[in-house]
Amino acid sequence: MPTSPSTTARHILTYAQSWRGGGVERVQLRLLRDWVAAGRRATLVIGDPNGPLAAELPDGVETIALGSAGYRRLLTAVPRQVARLRPDLIFCPGNHYTSVAAATRLRLGSVCPPIVAKVSNAMVRPDQHFPVAQGYRAWLRLHPYFITHVVAMTPAMASEATTAMGMPAGRISVIANPPARAIPGAVTPALPNGRFLLGVGRLEPQKRWERLIDAMPQLDPTIALVILGEGGQRPALEAQIAALGLSNRVSLPGHAADPLPVIARAAVAALVSDFEGVPGVLREALALGTPVVTTDSSIAVHEIVTGPALGTIVPAGDPAALIAALGHWLAPGRARPVAVPQPGENAGSDYLALFDRLVER
Repeated sequence: MPTSPSTTARHILTYAQSWRGGGVERVQLRLLRDWVAAGRRATLVIGDPNGPLAAELPDGVETIALGSAGYRRLLTAVPRQVARLRPDLIFCPGNHYTSVAAATRLRLGSVCPPIVAKVSNAMVRPDQHFPVAQGYRAWLRLHPYFITHVVAMTPAMASEATTAMGMPAGRISVIANPPARAIPGAVTPALPNGRFLLGVGRLEPQKRWERLIDAMPQLDPTIALVILGEGGQRPALEAQIAALGLSNRVSLPGHAADPLPVIARAAVAALVSDFEGVPGVLREALALGTPVVTTDSSIAVHEIVTGPALGTIVPAGDPAALIAALGHWLAPGRARPVAVPQPGENAGSDYLALFDRLVER
């Protein structure tokens, strides 16, 4: 396969498993919109083209649907599509997808185009047991051999990547995610009439929504809980809600096409995950003047919640601290934070500038 004569990233290829509602894929679609608007050719290899995020696919993106969200399909299909299409650059949208990048580099070798990978989740994982943590650390140390350049969303995440991966600092850039924008015509889910606590994220084990549900009996009984998102934990969470007798206070309305109006109305936005990257929901809440309560799930959390006037950071395994923090922010008359503008307005063009430098080299 001959190398491309291009000195700019005229054609960018990226990939994802599905459009079922993950934050990584949502940011990927925002970036694709900006790249297409800038006149670049963009190809997205998507495992399962169905799901709520399908409505956010920008016009002009070439899609290759594999018919299955299985990870193995990506491992074989992406190298094959790269060999066929010969893009100028490959964009790996998150940590979860770096095995596909490794498979592509292994198959194509020296004729593989540059691969840029975004750090989307914490690389220090206190939730992992010792043997798994050892294996994960060893895997991260292999990344400099198949990833050309890493993008971290904050300086602290960049430092973590340097340490965890052994990636030279010159091969790491800091580019914030593009901020969420209002989606005209998006349907807002039914919400409680009174004040409510809000969680936004997939219903998956990482998010640990059961912690938030467990806290509800200890909070003001007039406060409701709404968790926006969908996922495999729904049956377990619904059973927990029923067992605690909270069916009249806790609702799981599913995926919201545009959560911003709900975040703006919430009394508090809560994130109780074991691990995160740079949680977009925290930035979105603070940009709307909504206070946040979050577990210490990422080094980047401290770069977002920079002071007690914005919210509270609690240890991941401390239910008493979580209840106390929620009770503080839910107290009647509690002042809301001054809105904090989100970074990342020029994220799309910043990525393209990086891509062009790598392709030119």
